[in-house]
Amino acid sequence: MTRRREHLPTRPTWRCAACGIAWPCSPAKLRLLGEYRHDRAALTVYLATLQAEAAEELAAIDQAPPPTDLTNRFLTWTRPPA
Repeated sequence: MTRRREHLPTRPTWRCAACGIAWPCSPAKLRLLGEYRHDRAALTVYLATLQAEAAEELAAIDQAPPPTDLTNRFLTWTRPPA
C-alpha cells in the first residue's frame, strides 16, 4: 500500500511535502478553507503566524522573498470573495 503524502510545509524551505511547490499549495489552501470555513478570522491569524515563521526561517537560509510576496502567498487568498 502506498501512503499518500499530505500537503504540509517542509521547513525551513516552506515547500509542500507532497507536491514540492511553495506552501500553501492549492490542495493545502482548499483543506484550510474547509477546516476554517466557519471562522475565517482564525484562519487568518493562524496563517499570519505561519507567515512570520516562514519569513524568519527563509531569511536564515538566505531565501527570503520580499514581504509582499509572503503576504500574497499566506494571506491574500484567505479574504472572502466580494
